Amino acid sequence: MDYVAELMRGFAVLMQPDILPYLIGGYLIGTFFGAVPGLTSMLAIALLLPLTYSLDVTAALVACASIFMAGMCSGSITATTINIPGAPASMMTAIEGYPMQQRGEGAKALGHAALASMIGGALGAVLLMVVAPLATDAALLIRTPGKFALIAFALIVIVISQRGAISKGLVATTLGVMVATVGIDVMQPVTRFTFGTAVLMQGIDIMPLVIGAFAISELLVQAENKSARTVEAADVKAAPIRRRDFIPPWSEVREIGFYRYVKCAVIGYAVGVLPGAGGSMAAFVAYAESMRSSKHPEKYGKGSVEGIAAAEGANNAMCSGAFVPMLSFGIPGDPTTAIVLGVLVINGLQPGPQFLDSQMALIAPMFMALFISALVLVPLTLYLLGPWFVRIVSIRRDILYASIAVIALVGCYVATYSMFQMGLALLFGILAYFLRRHGYPVACLLLGFVLGPSLEEYCRRSLSISDGSPLIFLTSPDSLFFLALTGVFYYFMVIRKPQARQHA
Repeated sequence: MDYVAELMRGFAVLMQPDILPYLIGGYLIGTFFGAVPGLTSMLAIALLLPLTYSLDVTAALVACASIFMAGMCSGSITATTINIPGAPASMMTAIEGYPMQQRGEGAKALGHAALASMIGGALGAVLLMVVAPLATDAALLIRTPGKFALIAFALIVIVISQRGAISKGLVATTLGVMVATVGIDVMQPVTRFTFGTAVLMQGIDIMPLVIGAFAISELLVQAENKSARTVEAADVKAAPIRRRDFIPPWSEVREIGFYRYVKCAVIGYAVGVLPGAGGSMAAFVAYAESMRSSKHPEKYGKGSVEGIAAAEGANNAMCSGAFVPMLSFGIPGDPTTAIVLGVLVINGLQPGPQFLDSQMALIAPMFMALFISALVLVPLTLYLLGPWFVRIVSIRRDILYASIAVIALVGCYVATYSMFQMGLALLFGILAYFLRRHGYPVACLLLGFVLGPSLEEYCRRSLSISDGSPLIFLTSPDSLFFLALTGVFYYFMVIRKPQARQHA
């Protein structure tokens, strides 16, 4: 009952006049960044990160949650109207939404996407509220060797989930772990890899890495594009939308079925719990399952509302699932929650097994922000502002990205008043740009940086307990469980899949 009371107090805090504007403002910002091709909610939260030094932590977490949910949902706008997904997780929506747009049913497709996003996001938030306490109770049973094996499992899953680029994912993750070793040793009061530079003694902060890897590198990538606008204005004008057209017919909603909405939401939530999986994988898995179980699989790829409902319900439920490992173990479920973890760390908070018990007053408003964003803001915002959102993609590139560059660099400097931090952001931006140019996943760099110190700490603590014997990882039941789970994931994601393709 205390937990339920904390959630109710969290809702009351969310409705306070000094917090509610961050929910609404964050949602509008997330919608803007999610709808413009090339921008993502992850970039929006990265730009927000320097502001968290001056924001109340509750307001910052509420804003992050609403940006996350809005960015995931709004990618369907341009995916449907102009066949350019605003977010990678909306790729499956573009497959079904754009054919409907070509038939003059684009608004109806957006209505189905919003309805599925509302149901999936709300159910995902409810599952988060129910499962998170259970996950933290289970986390208390994991000892030091098991914690090392769990973090190793997370990093390995992150690497092997980079389909077709596993070796590059490994290099990027290793590079992130290496960057995290700069500064004071995690076990002893000695410096390492500082090269005699005093400013490196405190280590490298997460903020310049996030700003550089996601904001600066994106600016450099977009600078290669010679077009004046993100999308030509003529393409936008060819897709007029009326507000009343957003309401999907009840007959089609019944045909999709409540069971399909719930099933896809559960799939998306479960995929989100896996470290590094992300919205794209959630949408793909739910879409494939929906096609398999559909009575009309021949309609898929030609404008199926079932396919839209499956993809959008899953990727919005994934948002809540990604918070479970982050809050329970300090392991981000995806790159966006890795940045949210940075918000917590900046405010002196470290997630772990006892985090919910000690900081529930701060986390409950974020839980409720996910729920309210999905249940209320998704349908309401699309209905009121949907026709205008489609037109934001025609903003001039030079104005858009110049503004982002100023916000990123000034924010990075103002957060610490350090030219060195700003220089690091530029350095990481250039590094991330070259990594992206050669196909190396930048998200692996960030996740390796976030998880690297914990991986090293628990490994060295475990070896200290066993007097240097690595057999402790094979004799501890919790460690053995995660090592076995790593083998299972490796078999199904790396070994079995290529064999299936070979026999296909």
